[in-house]
Amino acid sequence: MSMPLLSILIFFPILGGLSLLCVSRQHIATIRTMALLVSLVELCLTLTLVLLFDRSTHEMQFVEQSPWIPALHVNYSLGIDGISILFLLLTALIIVLSVLVSWESIGSKVAEFFIAMLLLEGAMMGVFCATDCILFYIFWEAMLIPMFLIIGIWGGPNRIYATIKFFLYTLVGSLLMLVGIIILYEYGGRTFDIRQLAEQAYPLKLQLVLFWAFFAAFAVKVPMWPVHTWLPDAHTEAPTAGSVILAGVLIKMGAYGFLRFSLPILPDATQQMALPMLVLSVIAIVYGAIICLAQTDLKRLIAYSSVSHMGFVTLGLFVLNQRGLEGSILQMINHGIVTGALFLAVGMVYKRTHTREIAAYGGLASVMPVYAGFFLLLTLAAVGLPGTNGFIGEFLILLGGFECQPWSAVIAASSLILGAWYMLWLYQRIFFGAVKAEMVGLAQLSPREIITLAPMAILILWIGLYPNGLLSFLHVPVAHLLNQVHGAGLSGAALLPGVAPLP
Repeated sequence: MSMPLLSILIFFPILGGLSLLCVSRQHIATIRTMALLVSLVELCLTLTLVLLFDRSTHEMQFVEQSPWIPALHVNYSLGIDGISILFLLLTALIIVLSVLVSWESIGSKVAEFFIAMLLLEGAMMGVFCATDCILFYIFWEAMLIPMFLIIGIWGGPNRIYATIKFFLYTLVGSLLMLVGIIILYEYGGRTFDIRQLAEQAYPLKLQLVLFWAFFAAFAVKVPMWPVHTWLPDAHTEAPTAGSVILAGVLIKMGAYGFLRFSLPILPDATQQMALPMLVLSVIAIVYGAIICLAQTDLKRLIAYSSVSHMGFVTLGLFVLNQRGLEGSILQMINHGIVTGALFLAVGMVYKRTHTREIAAYGGLASVMPVYAGFFLLLTLAAVGLPGTNGFIGEFLILLGGFECQPWSAVIAASSLILGAWYMLWLYQRIFFGAVKAEMVGLAQLSPREIITLAPMAILILWIGLYPNGLLSFLHVPVAHLLNQVHGAGLSGAALLPGVAPLP
């Protein structure tokens, strides 16, 4: 019997987190070190999967399956493909950096904080590995609990309001997804296996009902306009690590849900609803960018920028062609890296100044030159400068949009001007001009903080200069996914203009 690598990946951080219960609360240094070691080992395990992964097949790999609740046909079923393995790698990296950035900033209930973070990591890994609907749903809901605690206990002054809003939005959507899963079970041959459900034929009307049931969960998590309002509040009140995990991983799960459920299982409904989804995506892109121009709080500006950038992601998903889908998935990874790093950087300067008001800053380039250099790279990546990872994902999405619906690509491309406006204006206000009195004498970045930002900077440049390092994982599974969407033809639903089935 082969080693259950995916189970180890899921439960190692959970067990590692629970092991912190055995450490005395007075031994804070030991608690931090153990949390870091657990997250580093998890990253090494994930890198091992990457090295063993076969990029030439769309089939699930490292598959584990055993009966769990036989009476309900629920199985403990795990597997990953070229899409999910990238998210596993992103999750493992984000958690390591979140532990590092929380090293000194979390001073109360330290053990409980790192326990919550490691439990959250295990649940997130489970979402990306699960191939059974019920198992997927359990991990999906399990993520809410530690994130609820991270924001609600270690967050800002309005953390209770933000936490409850986050919890209610995501819970309501998740319950509708559960209804959809139950309907799928009844009409899909009484199975919860995601792969088997994708092989069944469903009437178009049923597909449309299910599409909106899943949309309720996935759109909130993305978050798409107009169900995005929980995100700025959650980001603003969350501790730095909470914002990094939210931006880096959690909001990607909505788009990942579309990839796993809506596109392969509901192909006709996906084609029917692609145009409305493109409209919502374009609105999110423009709306998020315009709102960013009005923000005075650093974290709220970056949070609203996520609404705009994730609009590009959903645009790429629903143009339903190879370039768009590959660009969308790559952009999810890129957004996790860039926006996660931006929240890391904001947390570092907030620790020194205790303010997020943009107007309070000025002249930081001469006070903290190394920090200014890192932030400049992040800014250029966020605006999609060629040579950074932010460029290639958006470029592929726009190419896919032009092939499918040119108007969507034109509007999205035009909004890039707004993105450059608010990010460069933000950089100018923080780092240039006269040095504010409050900024004089701020401490330089510590070696630990440089080590925290350096991996993100390296990835920004590496992906920007050699995107095929990640795209090579996507070519085969994305082609298979598009064959599932366009090759189904179950109810004769018309394709969008410019979209042709793959041969």
